[in-house]
Amino acid sequence: MQAVPAALDNRGMNKPARGLRSDGEATRTRILEAAGELFATTGYAETSNKAIAAQAQVDLASINYHFGNRSGLYQAVLAASHGRLLDMAALRQLVGSGLSPSSKLRVLIEQLVERATQEPQAWQLRVLAREVLSPTSHLQILFQDEAQPKMALLKHMLGEITQIPPEDPALTRCLLNVIAPCLMLLVGGRSFPGPLQEIFQMPSQTIASHLYHFAIGGLEAISREYAEQAEIRGKPGSPATK
Repeated sequence: MQAVPAALDNRGMNKPARGLRSDGEATRTRILEAAGELFATTGYAETSNKAIAAQAQVDLASINYHFGNRSGLYQAVLAASHGRLLDMAALRQLVGSGLSPSSKLRVLIEQLVERATQEPQAWQLRVLAREVLSPTSHLQILFQDEAQPKMALLKHMLGEITQIPPEDPALTRCLLNVIAPCLMLLVGGRSFPGPLQEIFQMPSQTIASHLYHFAIGGLEAISREYAEQAEIRGKPGSPATK
């Protein structure tokens, strides 16, 4: 009997593995989507594994297989939600692009405003809103794993505009001033009572343009103030040079 060539044998063995892997990824995605919708609607505490499994049309064991437990699933949902809000690869590409520093900021704000105005019903944004307004123990993990690396890139972008070093607390204040209004739009959404409802009736380009000009004006003012203080600190006889 002729032996089967090794290459042919390996190809034959790999076909089922690829099929299983593909099916597994599809099941994982289905669980993630189902959990995201439920967490966004009823919250983490009120959403059971049984409800998620029924929504995803899988057995309970599949949740543990793909995510470890309900906590692991919720953390994966939060990470996916943060990625929808601000994708790391896209942000890295924007920061490293050949655009001028101010143009990078404009693009970022336009993207965030468009996301807030065009995707108000996306479960990813609703999940983040719930977590921010009623934080769980998972928020700190989300900050460390998802938000902190992106904040470093955003600080680099703002540092290009202000010429303030990334480690200076002044740049952290700048980051908060620039991002907070966008986050309010994203987290608050159209249903939030008060001025936000009026804002959402405006064209997205009008909102983005206003936020950009407000931000760039503040950054330029802080940049001038920082340069003046640095010059004073560098003068002989000043407290910093004694």
